[in-house]
Amino acid sequence: MTVLRTTWATRPLALGVAAAALLTALPLSSARAADERPALRITGGATQPVFSRAEAVYQHVDIETATDSDQDGRRDTVRMRILRPRETDAGLKVATIVEASPYWGGGNDVPFHNVDLEEDGLPGGKGRTGLPGLYETAAGADPAPLNASAVVFPGYTDNYFLPRGYAVAQLDSVGTGGSTGCPVSGGRAETLGAKAAVDWLNGRARGWDPEGRPVGAAWSTGDAALMGISYNGTLPTAVATTGVEGLKAVVPIAGISSWYDYYRAGGGVVAPGGYQGEDADILARAVNSRAGRDVCAPVLDRLTADQGRASGDYTAFWRERDYLKDIGKIKAGVFLVQGLNDWNVKTRHAARLWEALEEHDVPRALWLHRAGHSNPMPLRMEEWLAKLHQWFDHWLYGLDNGALDGPRAEVEQADFTWRQERDWPAPGTRDVGLRLTADGGLSPVPGRTARHTLTDAGRTLRAEQLVAAPDERNPNRLAYTTGPLGADLRISGTPTVSVRASLDGTSPYVTALLVDHGTDTRATAGTVADTSQLVCYGEGVPGDTGCAHRTRHRTETADFKIVSRGWLDVRNRDSLERQSRVVEGREYRLEWEMQPQDYVFKKGHRLGVVLISTDHDYTLRYPAGTRMTVRAGLSGITLPVAPPAAGVPPVSPWPGR
Repeated sequence: MTVLRTTWATRPLALGVAAAALLTALPLSSARAADERPALRITGGATQPVFSRAEAVYQHVDIETATDSDQDGRRDTVRMRILRPRETDAGLKVATIVEASPYWGGGNDVPFHNVDLEEDGLPGGKGRTGLPGLYETAAGADPAPLNASAVVFPGYTDNYFLPRGYAVAQLDSVGTGGSTGCPVSGGRAETLGAKAAVDWLNGRARGWDPEGRPVGAAWSTGDAALMGISYNGTLPTAVATTGVEGLKAVVPIAGISSWYDYYRAGGGVVAPGGYQGEDADILARAVNSRAGRDVCAPVLDRLTADQGRASGDYTAFWRERDYLKDIGKIKAGVFLVQGLNDWNVKTRHAARLWEALEEHDVPRALWLHRAGHSNPMPLRMEEWLAKLHQWFDHWLYGLDNGALDGPRAEVEQADFTWRQERDWPAPGTRDVGLRLTADGGLSPVPGRTARHTLTDAGRTLRAEQLVAAPDERNPNRLAYTTGPLGADLRISGTPTVSVRASLDGTSPYVTALLVDHGTDTRATAGTVADTSQLVCYGEGVPGDTGCAHRTRHRTETADFKIVSRGWLDVRNRDSLERQSRVVEGREYRLEWEMQPQDYVFKKGHRLGVVLISTDHDYTLRYPAGTRMTVRAGLSGITLPVAPPAAGVPPVSPWPGR
């Protein structure tokens, strides 16, 4: 067993520290106040674990929001459950780490939309049933006891951060758990519901205890952080874009930055990976766990009507749920985390958010890891806790601890080591264009033109089946490959595709797949627990040991890997906001982005591009038979190619160059 903490039975309580450096971090106005009140202990520029998790104070509060999403004539309320150091009842003021979620109250089983369309474009048959793509394990109902030692919060923030002088809190999003209102899948009411928690911590919103008595947060410094993964990682970005005072730090882990990019792409209806047929209305129905949930039926019906599955146009519905347009309002430090194998909340969310943060000069840090839709904490436990601790100490307690010093980005490599970089994409990255050639190759040198045709069979064949064996003729795909690469080739950023193509048939989709051909053992989206590695990171209580097993990457040995994908509805070739008429058989210039990536194609492997129409696991599936004709020689892909690692001589990876 690895132990990261002191022995809790012998650690002292924090009663007062006279160091001048500490006084700057305390919510006290004078040295005399510091002598009379319990205080944080700060050593080496970091808060120390001197408060008892077992003796913490537990409370829950219902907070008034600024919205009435269920239209019952009363403002919505959101329920927040709080654990805070016992010393806050004796004058200690602390900052708060909040995890807002629609999942604490549990979920519902909801039928998904059917994605197999008939000739007239209408759904046929019943869709699948299952949990939505952002679903995570719920914490269950509100804890009954007021004895905090009997209250179990999922995760590690209470075990690790409460002893260091933080309050930690769970917030039920509108329409879920103990809150009122209705879930709206990223809509404004949801954002303002979570924002109300920050307002209450600052005395700007009203709150009531379980007996209905008004209650404030006299123990709060007013400074707060929002963090979480998945939907819980989406809400921090949403709230930060309101510019709310008091929100000092956010940690979005695998969070959505634009809901359009979650359920749509390139004008098409595109699903999150693994959840074909899910949409904004399905998710809202799945998390509608409030008391009297039937009151939300009209709201949920409007979501179904307004999201628009007949097309993937970017409408007012999606604009309301696009946080990127308001990044300039963010006042918090943003620590952004994304899995490079995440096909649920895809890499585009982190890449576009990172770019917008840079544009507005928002203080920021970035971690890119090799897993999928997962929390990096058990993968890199000591480093994760140290980074998070430093981030919160700096932003919530004003400690000058180097949180913003050094490289902004850390990227996990294929061998699971980590590389620090000044920024991301990797500095020095440049665009390199490769043409699709008449003989099925990929080359930086222009060649002759030729027309190549495929017949869509994506309704029954998955992309992985269509990518395999690139040198064999397959009428249902177009495959182009380089020769064996002469050197490692790293891409860092967003590949883009440009093709001259025509379609004949019912499917409006064109899909591009970027492929690494070469037998290798590579990380997949999954992780596995290492039961030989139990790490105790914080103080335990009954039902919560404060320990966890490390995890490691799940790997797979295969002949190829789909590195990135990209989709376009040709009707939206000119605009995401509106469709344009498509004439069957007419050739159009089509351009679209693939999912951003940081990936090394190894020396000796071949880089491939595969073009298909329907992507079985992501796009709507029209009847088979659409013919797609592509003009090789006038079509190609542009790759963001990073420079070689330091000390590696520059060698052209392209065969014959």
